[in-house]
Parts: sequence; structure tokens; C-alpha cells
Amino acid sequence: MSSWRLTADYQALHADFGSLEKVFALDGERITHDPLSELIRVKRDGVEYYVKRYRNAGKGLRRYAARPRIKAEWQNLKRFAKWGIPTAEVIAQGLERQAGAFVRGAMITREIPNSYDLAALAHQQSPLLQDAIWVQQVSAQVARATRIMHAHHFTHNDLKWRNLLVDDQGKVYLIDCPAGTFWWGPMLRYRIIKDLACLDKVAKYHLRNTQRLRFYLEYCQRARLNAQDKKQIVKIVRFFEGRE
Repeated sequence: MSSWRLTADYQALHADFGSLEKVFALDGERITHDPLSELIRVKRDGVEYYVKRYRNAGKGLRRYAARPRIKAEWQNLKRFAKWGIPTAEVIAQGLERQAGAFVRGAMITREIPNSYDLAALAHQQSPLLQDAIWVQQVSAQVARATRIMHAHHFTHNDLKWRNLLVDDQGKVYLIDCPAGTFWWGPMLRYRIIKDLACLDKVAKYHLRNTQRLRFYLEYCQRARLNAQDKKQIVKIVRFFEGRE
């Protein structure tokens, strides 16, 4: 069984993106590659598109999972858009199964022009990270996106700087979320701490403590810390102790 959907606004690209077979036949610039998947970049009519292709779901029962990793990727990006969190536009997606087992799947997203991931800016020691106004604007957007996710009982589970894009207008986009899912109770609280710790893992090397604190207050929507916040912050800063 094979399913594929190209959104109505992109039917002009049917020759290249119109079926799973066509998408797996595409040639493009390889961006990433691992035993399960690859990401390539192709350009059509002056617009760049990112094609994520999975040829394997992993070993054993993972092949029979109700929601393969590629499906989780496109569903989560669409959730972000529904919740008002800027993200990459999914223009096509689908997968193929045989006898209930995952065979292959793909997703195509449209480029976010003139954007860079925050990890790359940190690695390049970008002067933007020394611009207090720019940092505050970006930090507030990241806090808002994180707060919205967590308010829906959803956590990203890989909320690293590399999965946050910012364009030349300072707008932040949340991307690449195959492991994100819903949690409740103690597991939700643990996963929330992990998300916040992932963000702070890089922030502590590139931002001032006052900027990190401002992010947390923005996330909580409070003017000052309360006793519970202080306990939470201790858990966040200690989350990766001994694992870095």
C-alpha cells in the first residue's frame, strides 16, 4: 500500500513531486545521510525544496510502528503551523507499506529563505549573538514557541539550537521534530525540563546569565522567579551534568 499527497498549491510541480516513485528518483544536493534516511536539496523555478527520504524504519518491530519516523516528522511540523509556531511548509508527504511493514517514505518542505540555524551562528561566533536587541527578540520567539508546545502537553525531545532557524528579518522557525510527542504527568514534567536543558546547553556558552534568565521568565510569562521556578532552574542547569 502506497500513499502520497502533493498539496494543491504545488500541483505545477507534479512532474517531479507527484508520486513517491518520482520523489525517490530525484537527484539533488545531499545535505545529510544516515543508515535510515537522507536529506537532499533540489531547486525548481528558483525555489529550493528539501526532500527527506526514509528507506528503512529500523530493526524488528519498528517496521510495523503505526507512526513511522517520517510520518511523525510531517505531522509535527503541521502541528506547529496549526498552533501558530512558524515552521517549514510541508508541501508533500507519503509512505509505502508492504504486509503492514514500512518500506519507504518521504516529505518535502519549502525553503525558508535567508535563514540559518542558531547552532551555526554560535559556531561561527556571529556578531548577532552580541547584539542585545537581536538576542532579546529571538529569545522571546523561542520562549513563545516552547511555551505553546508545552501548553499542549507536547515536547520536542530534540530542542537544540540546530533545530531553530532564524531569517534575515529575525523571525524564528522551529524545524526537524521526528521525536516530538505528547506526554502527561511526571513524564511531561521530565520532558519539559529536557527541552529547556537542550536550549540552555548551548546558551550558557554564548549568552549572559541575565539573558538566560530573561528567556526563562518569558517562557513562564512572569516578571520574577517564584520558589518553584528556582527549583526548576536547578533541574534544568544540572540535567546534562556528567553527560557533556
